[in-house]
Amino acid sequence: MARPDRSPEIDAALLRAVSEHPRDLVAMVAAQLGLSPSRISMQVRGLVAGGYLIKQGSTRPTYALGKNRRFARGYSRAGLAEDRVWYADLLPLLAHLPRNVLDIAHHGITEMVNNAVDHSEAREVSIWMDCSSGGLRFSVVDDGIGIFRKITRALDLPDERLALLELSKGKLTTDPQRHSGEGIFFTSRMFDVYRIESGSLVFDHDAKYVLDLLDDAHEVAGTRVVMRIATDATRTVEAVFDEYSSGPDDYAFARTVVPVRLARVGDQNLVSRSQAKRLLQRVENFRHVVLDFAEVAGIGQAFADEIFRVFANAHPDVELLHVHAAPEVQQMIRRAEVLRDEQGGQLPLLK
Repeated sequence: MARPDRSPEIDAALLRAVSEHPRDLVAMVAAQLGLSPSRISMQVRGLVAGGYLIKQGSTRPTYALGKNRRFARGYSRAGLAEDRVWYADLLPLLAHLPRNVLDIAHHGITEMVNNAVDHSEAREVSIWMDCSSGGLRFSVVDDGIGIFRKITRALDLPDERLALLELSKGKLTTDPQRHSGEGIFFTSRMFDVYRIESGSLVFDHDAKYVLDLLDDAHEVAGTRVVMRIATDATRTVEAVFDEYSSGPDDYAFARTVVPVRLARVGDQNLVSRSQAKRLLQRVENFRHVVLDFAEVAGIGQAFADEIFRVFANAHPDVELLHVHAAPEVQQMIRRAEVLRDEQGGQLPLLK
């Protein structure tokens, strides 16, 4: 007879109960879930082997949390408070982590849970956490409308894939009265890996804004956010905010990096003024804008002119820079710069 598969729900129940029931853990969880003690004992053995539980004694054993930590729970979205999730459920399991990692975890979880509560229109929000093998991993999943679909509708975008471009810029929110639009931008830069899956699309900051397409069998209903950071990471929340502020005495979100290739839809070439306007949507809200031309082999004259002459002339207070431009791209940029300089403007260049 085949052994039953491991159950995340049983794991979660055991790890939640062990602090208050170290001596009767198996019996208590078996009664709580309506399962046999032998079934619960099998699950306990797996947690002990994985370092999530410590067992002392054999005849009448006692249990305690191990050095590795795991958590899984679903919540009703209605009335869910992100600070309660952190302080009541996650912080007691993670208090042993270095302060900087703990601060990043706190920021990421509360921002992503708050986004799900306020924007997803979901019925349920599920949170999973695993801290083991030198890494801390989270996922926040909702069964709502889907983040890319919601952004597409809110901004009236012609293609859902362009929602990834808007996310990459920052200062994006569908509810400006209650949100600054900074949560995803800064969270994605605090973690080693940050990934959003929704529908058939994937936004992956770890791979420099990779746009992946999921096949039909793996499409995500709602939104799944995955975050990972090494437990010995040296990054701090303050350092990430400082990187995108104007200076040491100004903490405004003033700098962004825009991956130009995300302005393409499918196999499009970047040639038109309408594509350039799409790329530049909302960037006037920043003081320093870096356009990253990585993986862009060429651009059209109208596309370059709209950015480096028309927009630059219209927004002299925005410092417009570019990086990773191929020679063919540089040529088009220079042409637009010359025309702008002839009109008396100056355009900074970052090689």
